[in-house]
Amino acid sequence: MSSNRNHENTAMIPATAEELSRKKCVPCEGGVPTLSEPEVDALLSNLPGWVRSEGKPRIRREWRARNFATAMNFFNQVAAVAESEGHHPDLHLVGYRNVTIEIWTHAIGGLSENDFILAAKIDGLPGPDLKI
Repeated sequence: MSSNRNHENTAMIPATAEELSRKKCVPCEGGVPTLSEPEVDALLSNLPGWVRSEGKPRIRREWRARNFATAMNFFNQVAAVAESEGHHPDLHLVGYRNVTIEIWTHAIGGLSENDFILAAKIDGLPGPDLKI
């Protein structure tokens, strides 16, 4: 995938989940423009199960784990990926097995390509006994 983002051209060529998962999150300390609505839509179209968070510039996905231990194991796998990428999602566990992950780039208060890279890597984790 090519991310030709500059002042004249902010178009992003849609990437497949596989292409995104091969990329590495780039450190962001702010000053980077958030993705446009069409860019977000294009990237979401390649990540089944991920949706925009209602009323917030974030993406999220929900799962139902078989049990509490399975949910926590999945969170530990996500934590390892997030640490290796230096990009940290919000992890929610409700009702002992209802898992939600919400991602956005905190430094810019919105969505960047890093969010979709992390989502693709999370999707690549072996989530035993997780149901969408």
